[in-house]
Amino acid sequence: MSETTRRAPGRPKKTVEAPLQPKAAVKKKAVVRKVAEQNNNVEYELISKGGIVTMLPQKGVTTYDESKDQVREIRYCPNEPSVWADEQGDKARKQAVVFREGRLFIPKDKPNMRKFMEVHPGNQENGGNMFRLVDKRKDAEKELNREFLLNDAISIVREKPIEDLLAVAIYHGININTATSDIRYNLLNVAKKKPQEFIDSFDSPQVMTRSTVQQAKDYQFIKVTPSGVSWFDTGKLIVSVPVGMDPIDVMTRFCLTEKGASVLGNLEEKLSRLS
Repeated sequence: MSETTRRAPGRPKKTVEAPLQPKAAVKKKAVVRKVAEQNNNVEYELISKGGIVTMLPQKGVTTYDESKDQVREIRYCPNEPSVWADEQGDKARKQAVVFREGRLFIPKDKPNMRKFMEVHPGNQENGGNMFRLVDKRKDAEKELNREFLLNDAISIVREKPIEDLLAVAIYHGININTATSDIRYNLLNVAKKKPQEFIDSFDSPQVMTRSTVQQAKDYQFIKVTPSGVSWFDTGKLIVSVPVGMDPIDVMTRFCLTEKGASVLGNLEEKLSRLS
C-alpha cells in the first residue's frame, strides 16, 4: 500500500469542509408611515346659503347646558375664556360672528369662538338649521363611496348581457325595441343619475313583475285602460284601477299579492312561449 493511501488504525479520516458561501442579503421592504394629522382649525357653512356677508345673531341666544341642567345664555366675547354670559366679566364685549359667502373659518387660536359655535342652537349637531360643521374627511369619504357606486353601476351596463338588462330598461321606461347600443346608452344615463336605485333594481321583484306586465300589454295578452286591466281575449276584468293611478303600477302591485300570483304565473307562461 502506498504512503499516500496508508493511515493509522483508529485515527478518523480527515474531511475537508467546503468554504462557507456568503448569504444573499435580504432586501427589506421600505416602511411608509402616515403622519398623524395635526390640525385644530375648523370650518362651518350656512345650510341655507346667505349673501356675501351673513352675521350670526347673538342677542338673547340661549341653549341648554346639560352639565348644569339649565338653559343659559351664550355670547362670543374674544376677551373672555367662557361663552356662558353668566361666567363673563363686567367688561365683556361681544364680537360679531360673520359668515363670508356662506363660510366661517375658525383658527385653532380661537377656542372660545369654536366653543360658541359648538353649543349654539343653530348648529345642525344641536338640531338647528342655520349652519353645520364642514367635515372634509367625511365629505371626502362620501364622495369616494359615490364614485365607487357610480363605477359599479356603469360596469353593470357595460358587462351584463343585454337579456339581463331588458327588464330594468322596461322598468325605467326605456324603449327596448331599438338597437342594443341605444338601450345601453339610455341605461347608462339612468345609472349615472341614480346609481344606487339602478343597482338595486336588478334584485327587485317589482322590477321583474313590471317588466312582465308591460310585455304582456305589448303582446296583447292583457288590455290596459285608465279604469282597469283585463284579459285581452276574454275581456274579463283582472283588477280595477282607482282614479288618478297608473294602471301598470296597479297591475304590478296586484301581481305581487297572493291573489295575483296565479295571474303573474299565467303571464310569464304566455311570454315564455314566444321565445
